[in-house]
Amino acid sequence: MRAVACLMVLAHHLVLRMDFNKIPPTLDLTFLLARFGNHGVSVFFVLSGFLLSRPFWLALDRAQPLPSLKIYAMRRAARILPGFWVALTVGFVISFTVYGFPLDGELIGRYVAGFFLMSQWHWRTFFPVQGDGPLWSIPFETTCYVLLPIGFLLLFHAKLRLRSALVCRLLWIGIIAASLLGHWLVVTYLPTDNVGRGWQYGFQGGAKEWMPRYNPIGFFAVFALGVLAAGIQTIIPARRSAICDIIGALAIIMGAWQLPQSIGGPGEGYAWLGIPYQFPLFPLAVAIALCALPQSVFLGRVLDNSLSRYVATVSFGVYIWQDIVLTLMTTLLPWTFGTGSDDVLGGWITSSLVAIVIIFAIGTISYFFLERPVMRWARSREQARRMPSTSDKKAVQRKPLGGR
Repeated sequence: MRAVACLMVLAHHLVLRMDFNKIPPTLDLTFLLARFGNHGVSVFFVLSGFLLSRPFWLALDRAQPLPSLKIYAMRRAARILPGFWVALTVGFVISFTVYGFPLDGELIGRYVAGFFLMSQWHWRTFFPVQGDGPLWSIPFETTCYVLLPIGFLLLFHAKLRLRSALVCRLLWIGIIAASLLGHWLVVTYLPTDNVGRGWQYGFQGGAKEWMPRYNPIGFFAVFALGVLAAGIQTIIPARRSAICDIIGALAIIMGAWQLPQSIGGPGEGYAWLGIPYQFPLFPLAVAIALCALPQSVFLGRVLDNSLSRYVATVSFGVYIWQDIVLTLMTTLLPWTFGTGSDDVLGGWITSSLVAIVIIFAIGTISYFFLERPVMRWARSREQARRMPSTSDKKAVQRKPLGGR
């Protein structure tokens, strides 16, 4: 699922470099569908909610204490911050060195807001740098990381945790409803004005057009669907069944069918309550697939192949570096992606293949030389915190057999 999300977003950004007026008529539908690869962002949010919430659900169902929030925060920071900070800084530097944007308080303020993961709250800072557009989603997702344990603090309350597993899942549906109400309030009462609004005014104009429909509370509703999926998946009997293959296949079809539903409308696929990416049907399809595929007999094993595992492994690096590579190519080499050529499609395909190789090479380097070393360091610190000190071991050894 992570590989699918990664490739969808990459296809989206590649297609944006294509001159749609020169697409061969027979390929119109193909390029239009690829244009909605931006829906892969929704897949990332659902998947993150699914994976990060599993330890909380398992502890809740086993009547264990709330998982350590210090370890939770350390793992999230180790996974996200090193790669994000490096890509953010590179994007910041090329903003004023290559793209010619003035190094003023506006640009520096956006960078600082992004560095401290606070850029998601205003259209002026929505895109932290000019040189790397996709970084907008990382602070959005970080907000979800904060809201997740807050929601579980409610479920772990002494009076609520004695309830049945089903009641706990229903309570989480209540949390989703609360986030949808919060999104509605933001959209209704915090609209942006029309001055400088629109993509013709650059990143900040585009952000002004996206907000307030793009807001962290609404994206938490997407993330929370993944949390609910994990809550359901953890109570499903742990045995494989062909029924799960059928459910998983239907979920994939349901998700794929949402892409053509966006044709003819805004590229963001606004749906219920103005939440982008065909909410709730598209993220719901992802959530259902995540519930079913782990218990499938055939489909899950076919999809979980060595290629998809590799793409999933380096997906974070691919995501945060792709726009830097693509925008540098079009800026430094204006003839790329078929621009000004009679063979637009051939030029676009050639440039796209070159870009894919470069992006995956950087993503691979990012994972093995930056992301993984920091994650391993964080895990070693985590294990060191859990190990008893030498004095503690001696104290244990001196205790009488019947001592407490």
